[in-house]
Amino acid sequence: MTQCLDWPVGVCSWSLGNDFEKIAEAGVDCVHLAIAPALANNGSQYFAKVAKSKLKITATMINFPQEDYSTLESIKKTGGIVPDDCWWDNRELVLRAIELTAELKVQFLSMHFGFIETQNPAKAKTLIERTKMLADKAGEHNVTLLMETGQESADELCGFIEKLHHPALGVNFDPANMILYGKGNPVEAVGILGPWVKHVHIKDALQTKTPGTWGSEVVWGTGEVDADKFLGALKSAGFAGALAVEREGGDDRLGDIKSVVNMLKNFKS
Repeated sequence: MTQCLDWPVGVCSWSLGNDFEKIAEAGVDCVHLAIAPALANNGSQYFAKVAKSKLKITATMINFPQEDYSTLESIKKTGGIVPDDCWWDNRELVLRAIELTAELKVQFLSMHFGFIETQNPAKAKTLIERTKMLADKAGEHNVTLLMETGQESADELCGFIEKLHHPALGVNFDPANMILYGKGNPVEAVGILGPWVKHVHIKDALQTKTPGTWGSEVVWGTGEVDADKFLGALKSAGFAGALAVEREGGDDRLGDIKSVVNMLKNFKS
């Protein structure tokens, strides 16, 4: 496998439209696989394309149809498993995604759980109960659910995970999300969340200059993550998972990803 500091390096499949030929062209042999296409009618065809690509799946990912990322306020209202009116449908999506992840013999399933509630005790209790139920089901299938960073501070996420203390719950660390959402320094966050970090997105960003609005995603190594320090922090924390390059903007995603993969291959700690 393509290696960086002994870590496998792959690509998030959705960054390249789940085009597995393009993903392989990026110079990797691993993929963080979007699982939603497999829940559609052409699921068997989708998995056939994955198998044909011979890409190793380091983790799967599920997202939710109601999520609205147009503004910070809209995603706070619609994100993850928080919205009550979508819960039962989303519950079934996650349960099926767990089953498919297990069938693929993949250990990790990542997703955005939604904003962690810190002000309303009843809502906080509901999110804990939903997370525990899903983690219980994941554990029954030998799958670990990974909460993606960004929509809360590292301390808030750490407190949430410690409260649950669940063996089938971990973290997919996306450093750019912390900057995009204005939730702290990702290098410092690795020190806080290190014991739970099982998978990592390689993505960079610039902070917003207008409070209450999104920051902007940029090519890895050109933003405010501080790429070298971040990778060094992962090494110091004993990270033993995989890196997946994620690029959600730009006019030449494949070119950007190729350059990042090359950068990671040649990284010296």
